[in-house]
Amino acid sequence: MKRRSPLSIFVLAAVLFIQIACARNEKAPAAESKSSAKNIILLIGDGMGNSTISAARIRKGGIAGSLHMDRMPVAGFVRTSAANALITDSAAAATAMATGFKTKNGMIGVLPDGKKALSILEAAMSKGLAAGLVATSSLTHATPASFGSHVASRRGEFAIAEGFLVNKIDILLGGGRGYFLPKSQEGGRRADERNLLGEAQAAGYTLCRTKEDLASAPRGKILGLFADVHMTNKPPEPTLADMTTAAIERLNERPAGFFLLVEGSQIDWGAHDHDLEITLKQTLDFDEAVAAALIFAEKDGRTLVVVTSDHETGGLIINDGTMDGTKITVVWASQGHNGATVPLFAFGPGAASLAGFRENTDIPKTFARLLGIPDFPRVFD
Repeated sequence: MKRRSPLSIFVLAAVLFIQIACARNEKAPAAESKSSAKNIILLIGDGMGNSTISAARIRKGGIAGSLHMDRMPVAGFVRTSAANALITDSAAAATAMATGFKTKNGMIGVLPDGKKALSILEAAMSKGLAAGLVATSSLTHATPASFGSHVASRRGEFAIAEGFLVNKIDILLGGGRGYFLPKSQEGGRRADERNLLGEAQAAGYTLCRTKEDLASAPRGKILGLFADVHMTNKPPEPTLADMTTAAIERLNERPAGFFLLVEGSQIDWGAHDHDLEITLKQTLDFDEAVAAALIFAEKDGRTLVVVTSDHETGGLIINDGTMDGTKITVVWASQGHNGATVPLFAFGPGAASLAGFRENTDIPKTFARLLGIPDFPRVFD
């Protein structure tokens, strides 16, 4: 028998992956029969590659284990490069997924020529939809920042915080309290002495610091900052799934629909540190947030849920392990990002239009079409 080359095996595996993924969920046809969506939930696992997902799947249930994202009927691959580099950072990747334009590494909602690019979140709000950002990092970190603010450098986190309030984003849940408070207050980091929490409260936001605060918050805009910088993922903080559920419930009160961005921020950090246990825990926590989104979408019938990543981190390779998943031996190729394509999973109206291989800039363009948003993508001064 003629042996296949490694390249031909890889291509065959990729084709089979897409074919099987597109046929694996019997619930999908009814949800995908519509050509438009009322709501969109985009979940980004920062640094989450195919091997990360495979290892999390094995850890959860052994050789036959499965994740909630595995229930999504459509799958594909996404290319991640930045405008100026093969290897992207989170800022350029998130800007591409938010605006439909490639930009340079380090830039937040701003193009290489200095012009600002409208994000899909901002475009949805201009159409009357509600909008939310959820993350386990500081909300001013690269991924959520790229959907809700515009700065030339991702290091401008004080300006990013201001941008969220300028945009009047309905639901803001994550870490980063220090970027909203003056240095004169406990945990504050702002040298300009502006108290953005006070400004937010005056603008009608309910402020939350714990899971209990979030659960008891009245209807309306919410600014939940559960850590001074990044979340610890421990009580009294809410989990990523808690925040996702709360955001969906509040945003769904808007009759016109909503756009929600959810980031599992700390998958990336575990991979940078070559810490398999943290990487897997963060991936599994992220998958619980995916479950929360799917529970709502399956009942609602008009919600598109998309799961993807901004880039792959660490070059994880599963080298050995036990069949029950209790032990997984891995090899890491690097401590940085790499140029591998990342997976995409989709469920709901319009999901089929995201199948196959695409650029990360295609994602928000598809969202705009499904939401009936004209003149997107576009730039402004």
